[in-house]
Amino acid sequence: MSAHPTAVQGTLDDLGTPLREVDFVVVDLETTGGSPHSCEITEFGAVRVRGGRVVGEFQSLVRPRDAIPPFIAVLTGITDALVAQSPSVASVLPAFLEFAHGSTLVAHNAPFDVGFLRRNAEVLGLPWPRFPVVDTARLARRALTRDEAPNCRLATLARLFRTEAEPCHRALADARATVGVLHGLLERLGSLGVRSLEELLAYSSRVPDAVRRKRNLADGLPGGPGVYVFRDAQGRALYVGKATDLRTRVRSYFTAAETRRRMAEMVVVAERVDAIPCPTLLEAEVRELRTIRALQPRYNRRSRASRGETWVRLTDEGFPRLSLSREPGDRAALGPFTSRRAAEAVVAALHDAVPIRRCTIRIPVRRPPTATPCALAGLDRCGAPCDGSESLEAYAVHVDRLQLAVLADPGDLVDRLDRRLGRLAEQQRYEEAAAVRDRITALVRAAARWQRVTALTAVAELVAARPAALGGWELAVVRGGRLAATAVAARGVDPYVVLGAARLTADAGAGPATSEESEIVLRWLERPGTRLVASSEPWCSPARGAGRLRRWLGETDRSADPFADTRGLGTVGA
Repeated sequence: MSAHPTAVQGTLDDLGTPLREVDFVVVDLETTGGSPHSCEITEFGAVRVRGGRVVGEFQSLVRPRDAIPPFIAVLTGITDALVAQSPSVASVLPAFLEFAHGSTLVAHNAPFDVGFLRRNAEVLGLPWPRFPVVDTARLARRALTRDEAPNCRLATLARLFRTEAEPCHRALADARATVGVLHGLLERLGSLGVRSLEELLAYSSRVPDAVRRKRNLADGLPGGPGVYVFRDAQGRALYVGKATDLRTRVRSYFTAAETRRRMAEMVVVAERVDAIPCPTLLEAEVRELRTIRALQPRYNRRSRASRGETWVRLTDEGFPRLSLSREPGDRAALGPFTSRRAAEAVVAALHDAVPIRRCTIRIPVRRPPTATPCALAGLDRCGAPCDGSESLEAYAVHVDRLQLAVLADPGDLVDRLDRRLGRLAEQQRYEEAAAVRDRITALVRAAARWQRVTALTAVAELVAARPAALGGWELAVVRGGRLAATAVAARGVDPYVVLGAARLTADAGAGPATSEESEIVLRWLERPGTRLVASSEPWCSPARGAGRLRRWLGETDRSADPFADTRGLGTVGA
């Protein structure tokens, strides 16, 4: 083994985009005032530079709809007569966007110029390209001392860097002067190690120094999908996340792209980042969930959510009642709900539709009950099993009806509630009607979710495949709703060989799958293009299940797809 460290050549991804390869479009606008909402553009000026050389210029006067204010005309020399024959902004802005295509925008006090450009694009219905933006004024404030530049006005910086063009409140001249300022600042920042566009954007952004100093934590991380874990000096997990590209995602925590205050606090505490590469984004999504549940990192919201899960279930007694629990129990249950309010809405819906008891007393089965019935009995909302008015067999009918709604067909219960909703609306009791409507929606959504999940968990083993982004196939082995293995068969490789190895090495798992993990797997399976390769038994949902009640499900029921496919539920191909 060699005593000398082996040199490893960095990749372009490690280096970022070298500044000499970046096209900068330095832009300056003259306007009729300071507000992009009430004022108009009177002149465009822009210079495109690459590698320190000018490769193109753009200049045009613009005819505003309203008269140019006198003090603006005095300041800029642009008068109504000068722009009388000029094109409108509707003609000039598309030409400018074409000139600036694929570039990084640069401006002095960029929020002003970019604000006018974005506003006019919005008014004209033009899509706004997501330009990276560099503000030379902000850059100067960070790179220069007060002794060098008492202020960061364009004229002051132009004198400092001895630019060829002098700013004079005309768009092209000011843009040319800003080019000289930009090059002077880049030369200054080069000595500080800023040599790529990504480093320039990070330097000019308002990133705390304590966060910026931690960017070395991303060094050496692999690319590709996976899970990352931020840890403190004692090795305790602070935050767990997933990524399509581990290196790029972790780097973003040390730039202005990360705007969450708690994440900035977390980065300051972090001392290292562990990476878990995964062959597919599906596996990364599932591993993130499992890792959060195992480590309970304090900066993950999901850590707190998993501790607060609530289930709606039947109690285990002769005359069962509905209760809220941290566990699903052995009977049909709905959940988990991360909001207790949502769980209570489902309980209220079931109570409205089924005369199941609400009291908490223990009703004996082997001897006659002697309790005094509550007011619900007089309202025909309960059969009063507490005083013997309703037998065990009669009460069991209600329990069976409730379990049928949860497991297979909630249609009868929903029809009952819908009729009540109609009566309340006819009586103009709109607040009560709205409450019933919300309860129906909560019940149908919860039942649909539970039926989809249990249909998958009932299958001992299911194997599916879908086309990979770079060719070949993504393969997944699912056992009891739990992800057991994933693999990628590259283009030209027999996918059945890769699949055989994946099945042999699949995770046997510990305990049943959580409903959240099964839902992640379901979203992957239901994406258009996914193919069912093998299944140990039929994978099917109830024919008259809650999923058919589209009126109550609505589009808002669809969870965000972590695989970036928002076209809704797809059909698994044969």
